[in-house]
Amino acid sequence: MKSNKAIIGLLSMAVVSVVVLYACKKSFLTREPIGQLGDADVATQKGVEELLIGAYAILDGNYNDFNWQASTTNWVFGSIAGGDAHKGSDAGDQADVNPIERYESLPTNDYYNVKWKATYDGVARSNNVLKALAKADVNEEDRPILRAQARFLRGFYHLEAKKMWNKIPYVDESIDYVANNYKVSNTEDAWPKIEADFKAAYDSLPALMGQVGRANKWAAGAFLAKTYMFQKKYAEAKPILEAIIASGTNPRGVKYGLETRYQDNYNAETKNGKESVFAVQASVNDGGGGANSNPGSILNFPHNSVGAPGGCCGFFQPTQELVNSFRTTATGLPLLDGSYNQGANQVKSDFGIAATAAFTPDAGPLDPRLDWTVGRRGIPYLDWGPHPGMSWIRDQSNGGPYSPKKNVYYKSQEKVLTDGSSWTNGLTAINFILIRYADVLLWAAECEVEIGSLEKAREYVNMVRERAKNQASWVMNGANPAANYVIDTYNSAFPDQATARRAVHMERKLELGMEGHRFFDLVRWGEASSTLNAYIAYESTIMGLLRGAKFTEPKNNYYPIPQRQIDLSATNGVSALEQNPDY
Repeated sequence: MKSNKAIIGLLSMAVVSVVVLYACKKSFLTREPIGQLGDADVATQKGVEELLIGAYAILDGNYNDFNWQASTTNWVFGSIAGGDAHKGSDAGDQADVNPIERYESLPTNDYYNVKWKATYDGVARSNNVLKALAKADVNEEDRPILRAQARFLRGFYHLEAKKMWNKIPYVDESIDYVANNYKVSNTEDAWPKIEADFKAAYDSLPALMGQVGRANKWAAGAFLAKTYMFQKKYAEAKPILEAIIASGTNPRGVKYGLETRYQDNYNAETKNGKESVFAVQASVNDGGGGANSNPGSILNFPHNSVGAPGGCCGFFQPTQELVNSFRTTATGLPLLDGSYNQGANQVKSDFGIAATAAFTPDAGPLDPRLDWTVGRRGIPYLDWGPHPGMSWIRDQSNGGPYSPKKNVYYKSQEKVLTDGSSWTNGLTAINFILIRYADVLLWAAECEVEIGSLEKAREYVNMVRERAKNQASWVMNGANPAANYVIDTYNSAFPDQATARRAVHMERKLELGMEGHRFFDLVRWGEASSTLNAYIAYESTIMGLLRGAKFTEPKNNYYPIPQRQIDLSATNGVSALEQNPDY
């Protein structure tokens, strides 16, 4: 889906005389166009299809060189802000992340502006498809499917913005730069229109699409359900999730299910499997200079130019609090009371221990998903050998002793499934899965907790835990498990709704750790303030970078609207965009 991404991306921005939103007016395109396109160039089936490819192409947020700030992995806005990870590296590198991690950032922080521009570029490209389609001579059987894909993508980009900023402008195909009506207010709630886009896609898209990167009926349904979950519309989400579980298939017709091996969700050799409901497609060594890979994760590798994957850069280091969360009881259940951060329950680390000094990893019971989520000293790091500890860490005092792992390639894949034409091998062919089947199961469990059956919720959670329990999903050291993995399903009924809710919320933390969901989950549950301030209180005893930080509700539930966008939205000194409260 992402071949010729750079060419098609420029095409989709230039056609139909539309460059939507303020970011695009002055600061978006800095190069002179190589030609001019008009209605006739896109008023064909081929033209519409190429515009649609351009709208898909920016799913990774990469609209102009390598924009890790805008990545839909949301490694900064979802995981670092959610307590999964520290910025890492050293304090001065990508310093704009420091105030985001501490919940102190200002509207002038450029990370927000880059994210906004990429997101609304995706909206503009989606709208360009719809505008061209209205005038184009296309096969009438294809027309509703093309329209539905464009509406799906427009819904996705608006949902991405809504999670971030809440008060957002909803921009449809009636907005026209030439007509000077592009300065859209953000005072109207966008949820109904986002729902309408996904609902239209769900109703119109077929299950079979031929190409795995295209949205199908079930992907649209999953995003519609996600939209409902953010609004606590459990009754609306529940039947859609049940339909996906009962009948959902990928675009090739393979029924959705959990991969036998958890790790296969993060491997370029096993991507687009039965667990991938919708994913950002990545390819390398295709003549694109790495632009078609997953550049949003380019910084997030161990720091060492020799003997480590990626060759750069030491960012996105898992927190001790996240690592502790994988502690289990002797019977293999998580510590739902939060006691994993206390005393001997804390997972032993090599913080402050030189790579040349002796270190024995933690011997206590652990959920095996820990060692596919986190790189820690002495545990096999894919096929790179045991993680060596401090020699792969840029600055332990700034990021801690751990490395990310889910975005990392195998040594055997280097320059085969990584891009060998760029300045780093950290441009990989690993897809980023935006919604996994495990996500669907855990949303369904959440619905059952809130409006259904606690027993059915337990069934869904146990499906996820059963996969983790399978030794095929364990990191092995030769013929033996790499650590003391002890995990089991919930073998007795949840005693009450509160316990069931904690179990589901914890399962999402464990199953989806470092995948960019945590902050947004905490906000939609109404748990951000209590959970993140408790996280700060604990983690700051280890990491000085969090001392004095505070999450303030409701201010920090959403990020500040970029000041650049507010300024560009002004007419005669009056801005169309309103800032979020307390910024």
